[in-house]
Amino acid sequence: MRKIAVLYGGSSQHYRSLHEPKYHRYFDKVIYLPDLEKTPLDEFDALLVPSQLHMGLIMKNKEKIQAFADNGGIVVAFGPQPKEWIPGQNWELRPTNFWWWLEKDAHSGLVLKNPEYDLFKNYITLEDATWHQHGVYWPPEGADILVSTEDDGAVLYVDKVSSKGTWIVTTLDPDFHFGSYFMPATERFLDGFLPWLAEGKV
Repeated sequence: MRKIAVLYGGSSQHYRSLHEPKYHRYFDKVIYLPDLEKTPLDEFDALLVPSQLHMGLIMKNKEKIQAFADNGGIVVAFGPQPKEWIPGQNWELRPTNFWWWLEKDAHSGLVLKNPEYDLFKNYITLEDATWHQHGVYWPPEGADILVSTEDDGAVLYVDKVSSKGTWIVTTLDPDFHFGSYFMPATERFLDGFLPWLAEGKV
């Protein structure tokens, strides 16, 4: 099993998600975000960066996070990222339709680009990664896009070309919604994604 550290910014939503027993068992250390600057990361294989953290503190630690990946670590970024701290980050904000599923002939607009990828063969389905979108990424050439919009904007991708490590980047924010007690798909996403990350399938 990989050793995973996760950042915690102090919100109630993240507290619930990170301390839910079935998820907490995957985290070897919960790092309070203001303490990240002085916390060594060498012992960990992966660093999970939840959505909606304090961007000033993320930017303050940008080089430290990138160095972790450059040393072979895995960095997971959940949710939209309005500041550029991810290598090759090319974020496009789009209007969010929270109620698309109530429309006639509802369609999320999401496409499973790589159904043979292990995450989708053995851990989750496209439906488990479907709620609403806040925007898309246009990732570096050579990255594996797993879920996209119909115009090929990346909603979930794996980048092994920008550093010696791995960047798993998604616009999805399952930590926020599970911690807020709504959006059932987010629980199914975490139920599959965290074992996949911990078991070394990336």
